[in-house]
Amino acid sequence: MDTQNNLEATNSPLGARGGFVAIIGAGTMGNGIAHVFAQAGFKVNIIDVNAAQLQKALTTIDKNLDRQVAKGTLTAEQKTATLANITSVNSIAEGVKHAALVVEAATENTDLKLQIFKQIDEHAPEGCILASNTSSISITKIAAATKRPDLVIGMHFMNPVPVMKLVEIINGYATKKEVSDTIVELSKQLNKVPCVVNDYPGFIANRILMPMINEAIYSLYEGVAGVEEIDTVMKLGMAHPMGPLQLADFIGLDVCHSILKVMQDGFGNPKYAPCPLLANMVLAGKVGAKSGEGFYKYTAGSKDLVVSESFQ
Repeated sequence: MDTQNNLEATNSPLGARGGFVAIIGAGTMGNGIAHVFAQAGFKVNIIDVNAAQLQKALTTIDKNLDRQVAKGTLTAEQKTATLANITSVNSIAEGVKHAALVVEAATENTDLKLQIFKQIDEHAPEGCILASNTSSISITKIAAATKRPDLVIGMHFMNPVPVMKLVEIINGYATKKEVSDTIVELSKQLNKVPCVVNDYPGFIANRILMPMINEAIYSLYEGVAGVEEIDTVMKLGMAHPMGPLQLADFIGLDVCHSILKVMQDGFGNPKYAPCPLLANMVLAGKVGAKSGEGFYKYTAGSKDLVVSESFQ
């Protein structure tokens, strides 16, 4: 991938705006988004109030770039250039003040996102596009927290960001066509495939995915089949690369629960209500791979797929 272009480059959809790309949140999604922008040649500020999280993000990016070099998809020189494009910043005000685009990738919590967007709006320059990586929260609602709703858009990357090709682009009620077109072209420059959708709960990806995951959990809850059987049917029978219960663990059961609640509230339809088993697992802290246990048990350094003792 070309690592020579940046925001001042004439072939960049953001070229006329100047400045940096700012990524808010240095977690799994934030560091992945920073990685792909930096690899494409953009100057990136990655912002998080937690200094340890920022250092962890930079370490993760470094390791992921090493994997690309080992596979021959990136040169050592390109890795060096990518890392040189990334600056870590502890303050939103400092990190966004020269930004042409801000991508928020904080926790999937409505109140937190609204608070962050108010801060971004206060400190980002006029004309700066504000994007959210939200997977379910209304872009229109987020935009209403700012004084520039026409410049607010959804830019939903998939995990792991450096690998997954899709970017789900969500137009809010007030999003300008020019902004949508810019983000489509920008996504292509990142070597991603953009899909534009409109702003309704769950958008497209999670409106289809989450009811499937919820139904798989209900099938387990009602004793229709076991964890391995449910996942095997979907992998071998429906050509899914990962079963829905393993995928739920990978996403995070707390995230799945949160998205289902957003859809239940947004549509007022009980069909989106999280399965009681899902709710209990979240309350118990068994939220999947990141907690070490969900429907499967996860041991550091092991790739074996072991069903949790709770479901054996």
